[in-house]
Amino acid sequence: MLRYRLPAEWESHRATWLAWPHEASDWPGKLDSVRWCYADLVRHLADAETVELIVADRGQERTARSRLARAGARADRLRWHRWATDRSWLRDTGGCFTVDVHTSSLTLVDWRFTGWAKYPNWQRDNRLPSRIAHVRDIPRLVATRPDTGQPIVLEGGALDANGAGAALVTEECLLDAHIQPRNPGLGRDGVETALATYFGITDLIWLGRGIVGDDTHGHVDDIARFISHDTVVAATEPNTADENHGALAENLRRLRHARPGGRRLRIVTLPMPRPLRFAGRRLPASYLNFFICNGLVLVPTFNDPADRTALETLADLFPGREVRGVHAVDLVWGLGALHCLTLQEPARPASPRSSLGA
Repeated sequence: MLRYRLPAEWESHRATWLAWPHEASDWPGKLDSVRWCYADLVRHLADAETVELIVADRGQERTARSRLARAGARADRLRWHRWATDRSWLRDTGGCFTVDVHTSSLTLVDWRFTGWAKYPNWQRDNRLPSRIAHVRDIPRLVATRPDTGQPIVLEGGALDANGAGAALVTEECLLDAHIQPRNPGLGRDGVETALATYFGITDLIWLGRGIVGDDTHGHVDDIARFISHDTVVAATEPNTADENHGALAENLRRLRHARPGGRRLRIVTLPMPRPLRFAGRRLPASYLNFFICNGLVLVPTFNDPADRTALETLADLFPGREVRGVHAVDLVWGLGALHCLTLQEPARPASPRSSLGA
């Protein structure tokens, strides 16, 4: 019997973890404006739940407190941690909270983070799960490969779960050895065994590729997301001349053929915004990088005509939550958005939810 269950994002949170942005190379020339975007994100989150905020030192905390006060964030909902980090993408670096199905207690699964197999400065980020587990006084479980016993390399944005044993992943991120391999030689069976062992995933839905501009090599949280046990929201691009058209059409085909638990998925599509470029580079702008928190859904917006369609569609899908847009044009210059920044900590005890409004 599987011991752990990965809660769905819409289940009740105790808190959301974030790390204050400080790595200027992630947002060349835009770090100051990104901090205002970030302060707006924290303001929304603090309306809904506790925010555990990581800062490098006393000076960074002073700066962050000033920005957040000016943004109107609720100070009584903020908890501060002075830990050095390399970057601010907690979804990928902070590990993942799972539930022990026997005791309903939380465990933090700690994988090895290696800077998306791309950047050399990742060692401080790799220490975050042990720090989070220590301060929260919960067990930390180091995820290892079933074939070699070595630590598994993974990032949280690489999978999206429905809380009932199904998850979305991409072949590009987890299997393609030609694009910066995470776990050479592990293979499809090894990935499926590992995700079943540490997250209770028994139905893994393999999509193909991610969107253009995503330097994580195919994270699924830009292309398809569960919003209930049997409903997936998926990105589509009808323009056949667009670089994303083929990959997103193929992913949609696979979703239509998927049968987690022996049942068809309900699939709702979201448009892609128009191509967003900065300094000649196409950015991975996607409405799928939304974040579900207590009573709210926070959605990245891009000053695009499709913003309204995305917000209205998600509002219809989440009748029990308020859907709010968060301006993300500057934020996505760092090649990520709201979901990439956030890491939810489930409330204890956690249990599966079957309805969107729960």
